Amino acid sequence: MSHRYFVTGTDTEIGKTTIAAGLLHAARRRGLSTAAVKPIAAGCLRSAEGLRNDDALTLQAECAPSLDYDLLNPVALEPPIAPHIAAREAGLQLTAAQLAGDCRRVFARGADLTLVEGAGGWRVPLNGEQTLAALAIELKLPVILVVGLRLGCINHALLTAEAIAADGLRLAGWVANQVDPHMERQQSNLDSLRALMKAPLLGVVPRLDPLSAAGVADHLELDSLLGATGGLSGLR
Repeated sequence: MSHRYFVTGTDTEIGKTTIAAGLLHAARRRGLSTAAVKPIAAGCLRSAEGLRNDDALTLQAECAPSLDYDLLNPVALEPPIAPHIAAREAGLQLTAAQLAGDCRRVFARGADLTLVEGAGGWRVPLNGEQTLAALAIELKLPVILVVGLRLGCINHALLTAEAIAADGLRLAGWVANQVDPHMERQQSNLDSLRALMKAPLLGVVPRLDPLSAAGVADHLELDSLLGATGGLSGLR
């Protein structure tokens, strides 16, 4: 059984890749096969093999069986700027349909759990008309939302959840990720989020030192995603 999800966040730099890698690692602990797609990545470094993105490499390390980089990250852009601007400067015209085709090539491998990680938040532009949300819509994927715990996170989380629902997709679960160690009243904010978010909480991830996918996996649960008896959510 194949389970597929789109991973988005309340903003950029709130740990989408960290959480996605942790989810993949947790699935591997169950003996499941895993795959990931980072359809478009800006902020890539030049290497002997071509442009490489640290986030995509982190996901690649949690794919079992192994996945070629060019399948995992079909559009690699060098400048660390908004993806649609980086693509335009590179002379590329990106569409949700095109990126969906790239994702389906990975889906065809039939991994037990496949995660598609977006860039930035839910409404990050893809081109002059579409946002990356159009990719999740094209693929009809349920969504996992990474909530960066910092001042303003309740508003950001609720607005993102509303946008996901307005786009006709299901919020399959959310993860609270501690990005601001100095956040005041963190527990009170968490309590409010638990009360207001209409989806399962998959875990609360503290700041970890050292940071590792295995360490993140320790704070996550997959039962509501995969189902205790073989998958209830995201089944395709």
